[in-house]
Amino acid sequence: MCNLPQQTSVSLDKGARFQVSDYAVINPATGETVKTYPTIGDDELKDAIARADAAHRELNATTTVKERAQLIHRVGELYNEQRQRLAEIIVREMGKPIEQALGEVDFCVAIYDFYAERGEELLADEPIELLDGEGSAFIRRSSLGVLLGIMPWNYPYYQVARFAGPNLVIGNTILLKHAPQCPESAEAMEQIFHEAGFPPDAYINIYATNEQIETVIADPRVRAVSLTGSERAGAAVAEVAGRNLKKVVLELGGSDPFILLGTDDLDAAVEAAVGARLENTGQACNAAKRFIVLDELYQPFLEKFTAALTAVKPSDPSSPDTTIGPLSSSTATERLADQVRRAIDQGAELIAGGEREGNFFATTVLTGISPDNDAYREEFFGPVASVYRVGSEDEAIELANDTPFGLGSYVMTNDREQALRVADRIEAGMVFINAVGAEGAELPFGGVKRSGFGRELGRFGADEFVNKKMIRVGG
Repeated sequence: MCNLPQQTSVSLDKGARFQVSDYAVINPATGETVKTYPTIGDDELKDAIARADAAHRELNATTTVKERAQLIHRVGELYNEQRQRLAEIIVREMGKPIEQALGEVDFCVAIYDFYAERGEELLADEPIELLDGEGSAFIRRSSLGVLLGIMPWNYPYYQVARFAGPNLVIGNTILLKHAPQCPESAEAMEQIFHEAGFPPDAYINIYATNEQIETVIADPRVRAVSLTGSERAGAAVAEVAGRNLKKVVLELGGSDPFILLGTDDLDAAVEAAVGARLENTGQACNAAKRFIVLDELYQPFLEKFTAALTAVKPSDPSSPDTTIGPLSSSTATERLADQVRRAIDQGAELIAGGEREGNFFATTVLTGISPDNDAYREEFFGPVASVYRVGSEDEAIELANDTPFGLGSYVMTNDREQALRVADRIEAGMVFINAVGAEGAELPFGGVKRSGFGRELGRFGADEFVNKKMIRVGG
């Protein structure tokens, strides 16, 4: 499994171990196995790499940036036309509540439209001001070749859109290995890219095992890798890529702080906190997970937050009234239950929740987590919130940064100068001030520390996998 010790069971997909070779749709709400898909054979995989490599040359020889941007725009149109079908697929694959599933499809449309509308601008020649000598110089951006994308189950469409959208406009071609529990959405996306008019081999879905993925990374025709997943998966993929001198972009775990330093409306702050924790049933890498509250606000916040959070009950993800559904799998549920159990055994106080029924996990609040508790540095991937009391702004920042992760963060205060001061000191790739759910196609997404490196979305997302060729023209 990506050259890790044999006894280690590692996922290339956030939140779930990859233990079987077959891809399968297993409805987490019911436990029903809906459909299974066989993994790709070794010879088929070799052929897929060769076809993607040939397609890269064809795509760049026969299409312009403008034409590829038009194809990506058509992809967005097809997502919009098929939004209900696409949403229903991921409800049964990983339990996403239907309204959030529809929202994910809509966000993908926005991403594809962003790169369709700005493709030529993002890839335009960039002049360089010469310090000495006559003539001119500029940077010309061009494609690298075949890219491997390793995608997670928690946002089956969105994660692919932010990788494939810009790179197909650039002229790179895609080999896409999705999570083993998302084979139906993976198949649907491949069909849409082909229906939109891209050459069939410009985007190839591969139902590959981890061992096969190691050979893909090592293949010299594959120029770079993008992975969204666990820390261990990121380390494993980066190790193989490093040995083969391949660039990687990694978006890994997060334990994002929600820092409450001041507010004129505590109820609004609580509402924001609940929303920041429960998006996607709490299974989001950039969800707020640690709530750090100034002493004078701590007790009223804890009481209101606990009441509001526990008022949200897990229910049928196919219902439009559902806020949180089941966790994505029995493995994910067992892992979260074990984390909560260990946290309590090591001294944390369970304020509310902690129960499970099948893969439905109750909204849960923990306090009293000390630095010697495993939970202090772990990521809770589900509807579990930990609340901390601090005595000052400095203490809040110190606690916020005392984590191996550095993905996103939230700062809530009615003091603008304080907000920007705190934002400057937080060790994270993203800071949201007095806002949750404020991501956008134009905003770069990524982290620091063990949350990975590189950026997706916005203009930075279109600048990761390009050859920035310098061209110098004499006078």
